Amino acid sequence: MTDVLRRGRASLAFSFFAQGATFALLVTRIPAIQDRYGISDGLLPVFLAAVPILAGVGSVTTEQLVKRVRPSRLLRWSQPVVLLALLGVGAGGTGVMAELGLALAAFGLAVGALDASMNMLGVSLQRTYGRSIMLSFHAAYSLGGIVGASLAWAGAHWQLALWVSYLPVVAVLLPATLVGSRWYVDGDAASVQEEAGAGGGGVVFKLLLPLCLVMTFAYIGDSTVSNWSAKYLKDVLGSSEQLATVPYNVYMVTTLVGRTIGDFGVRRFGAAAVVRIGALVAAGGFAVVSVAPDAWVGMLGFTLLGLGLCVLVPQTFAAAGRLFPGASDAAIARLNIFNYVGFLIGSPLVGALGDTWSYRGAMLVPMVLVLVTLAYARSFAAQPDRYGGGHERPRTADVGRGSNGL
Repeated sequence: MTDVLRRGRASLAFSFFAQGATFALLVTRIPAIQDRYGISDGLLPVFLAAVPILAGVGSVTTEQLVKRVRPSRLLRWSQPVVLLALLGVGAGGTGVMAELGLALAAFGLAVGALDASMNMLGVSLQRTYGRSIMLSFHAAYSLGGIVGASLAWAGAHWQLALWVSYLPVVAVLLPATLVGSRWYVDGDAASVQEEAGAGGGGVVFKLLLPLCLVMTFAYIGDSTVSNWSAKYLKDVLGSSEQLATVPYNVYMVTTLVGRTIGDFGVRRFGAAAVVRIGALVAAGGFAVVSVAPDAWVGMLGFTLLGLGLCVLVPQTFAAAGRLFPGASDAAIARLNIFNYVGFLIGSPLVGALGDTWSYRGAMLVPMVLVLVTLAYARSFAAQPDRYGGGHERPRTADVGRGSNGL
């Protein structure tokens, strides 16, 4: 069982890595995609909004599919679709927007199923381990994002055609994820049924709502950084165009660092405490960005944002699994929708406030929303009344393994 879990954890981490790289390759080449297909500035937001909307549909569909199909199987077949859809985006005919629309539709629907099923497997593995490992999966996603963004930069630097940039990545990741999918672990079904009897088997949306709000606020903050950091540094803080590309890279690196060490913090201090600290650090980052007198201080703020925001999303998925142990797959599928809600709201909200008010003032809005997370921190606590302690319950697989774990 130890070897099964070790392989399951490694293969799932690689899946997170592959998805991070895939998504970064898509979003960082949007200007090149726009040029290839001749998309106007007015029409571009329609294409960009369609992806998270369809991803939400894919996540809703996944909630129904996992009643009949194991999450591991959904992940096994949705990830190749995402990779092939990425290649389709790069290989469509020049100016043929119908081909781009079809590729993005496939990408959106598949990525909703992929995101939901990946996090379902992550939560079930964490339950089996009996200790926090969820942040490590999202650290692999951040690492993949850094690799993907670096490859995208290389493609842009050498002025490679999109399909030339995408084909080698897909050629490597597609067979690798298919091979790795052989070792996915769906979790201990008997243990889940036991907990379902103790804690109820349905999802009560009123109880899930605080986590949905936290997810939305976290992605509003994340989309603010990804969409507005470069413009903010250049137009508001007066940096050079080259320096303006640095904050997002710094943000991604600090996100990786925070997630790499985050699980140790959860094990030592508890999930609720880590979420509170993360929210305070992120709010401090937005405050620093808002009042920064120059670009270097602004980058300090974006560094704090990476360290603070990085813990919120993984711990929100983990909290949903603890809150509804007998229906964690359904809870995660519903919760996953709100990451797309936050993505859809965040960028237009900051842009509208920046244009009508000021970009410095606009940075205070995600700061306030992140601070609201503090009011919901109790939703991240373990369930002491159910298990008789303040930590997640060890699964059968952990009995007799000692403290070394995997």
